[in-house]
Amino acid sequence: MFNVKFADIGEGIHEGVLLKIFVKDGQTVAEGEDLFTLETDKVNAEIPSPVSGTVKSVQHKVGDKVHVGDIIVVIDDGESGVRSNMSMDGAGEEDLSAMSSDKSSSSESEPISEEKGASVVGQIEVSSQLIASSQENYTETKAESPSHKVLATPVARQMAKDLGVDITKIKGTGPVGRVMKADIKAAAADQSSTLGERSDVVSSAAREKQLSPRKVVPGEAIERIPMTMLRKTIAENMEKSRFTIPHTTVMDEGDVTELVNFKREAKTLAEEEGVKLTYLAFFIKAVVLGLKAYPYLNAEVDMASHEIILKHDCHIGIAVDTKEGLMVPVVKHADRLSIFEIAKEIERLSDGARDKTLTLEDLKGGTFSITNYGSVGSSFGVPIIKYPEAGILGVGAIVKKPVVVSDEVVIRTILPLSLSFDHRIIDGADAGRFVSYVKDLLSDPKRLMLK
Repeated sequence: MFNVKFADIGEGIHEGVLLKIFVKDGQTVAEGEDLFTLETDKVNAEIPSPVSGTVKSVQHKVGDKVHVGDIIVVIDDGESGVRSNMSMDGAGEEDLSAMSSDKSSSSESEPISEEKGASVVGQIEVSSQLIASSQENYTETKAESPSHKVLATPVARQMAKDLGVDITKIKGTGPVGRVMKADIKAAAADQSSTLGERSDVVSSAAREKQLSPRKVVPGEAIERIPMTMLRKTIAENMEKSRFTIPHTTVMDEGDVTELVNFKREAKTLAEEEGVKLTYLAFFIKAVVLGLKAYPYLNAEVDMASHEIILKHDCHIGIAVDTKEGLMVPVVKHADRLSIFEIAKEIERLSDGARDKTLTLEDLKGGTFSITNYGSVGSSFGVPIIKYPEAGILGVGAIVKKPVVVSDEVVIRTILPLSLSFDHRIIDGADAGRFVSYVKDLLSDPKRLMLK
């Protein structure tokens, strides 16, 4: 008997919600066949069966909240004794505990092998290190051999499924035939299937109805709607930030007339390079230079030791508005990237946030954030800092306004800026200087590019 449990995938994830269940009692399942989809506050994971056998029982139903260690499905695999993907008794379970970026490569070679690997599909796919890895790929053994199974991470399976690609028909270019992210994208390009054409895509509204049943209160004109996992996490994070960090906000406007002209001229070159160039790439570039000039905004406070931790890497979080709520993926080492490289990373992270294909690694490690509420037409706001960062820059809608230049009223293109900062370590004067510095860089794109 094999108990498929909700394994610990790390990153502080202790609970999740069953989004879909693909099997029922008495059903025969093959090793590697999807059992259920688990939704957490960071990623969705499709969990395949680690063994072949008959489903003895499904312990939960769609919409149930489950915690690490809970048994989700019990499978009769014909073996004596009871095993699980959180036990340390079998070789498969040892592989789960060994999947760590800090371990030697030998821990990864085990699950790639033909026989051992096939026996631990479920364990590998719920490993926190595998989900967090940027290696979004899976292993495919030779199709002509019926004893070999397709091994895939939840991220890779989701990507292939969202793009309408049959992962069993892709020839991998990675080690041991492993199918890389580029292989999946190349296969998707060869067929007309898209995410919007998939009939089995569950809309956010349908999911909310499925997982969050509305409760009408008798005698009152109100409804009670349980929070989704993501919305609950957003609420907790915002509450923690607001009650921990003393927020103060500085607002200003910058003349970005030249930046608008520069971006228009660079658009053709960007398209030739396959880059979707947006203003956000320029904003990130200016912010990075500002953080180098005013490092206390790229920091956090350790109140236990009464220390200020200055961070020398610039990892910029970008707030992405998705149907399910706000997500903040991180552009890593933005200070080392060109404008085009930043733009490519913005597109990758934004698409991943909306498709729920981001890894845990994409969502952690930010040192400063940018929120572009101008994309929905807003001008000014008071953004909330992403704890434990020291600041967040809010960017409003770019509009044309009459301004005075050399004692004459002229029409210029204006960008509203709002900086919320941690007043425990940053004074208003330095916050104002930071905003002015960023504003000046954005007003002179040539200077911005040469810095």
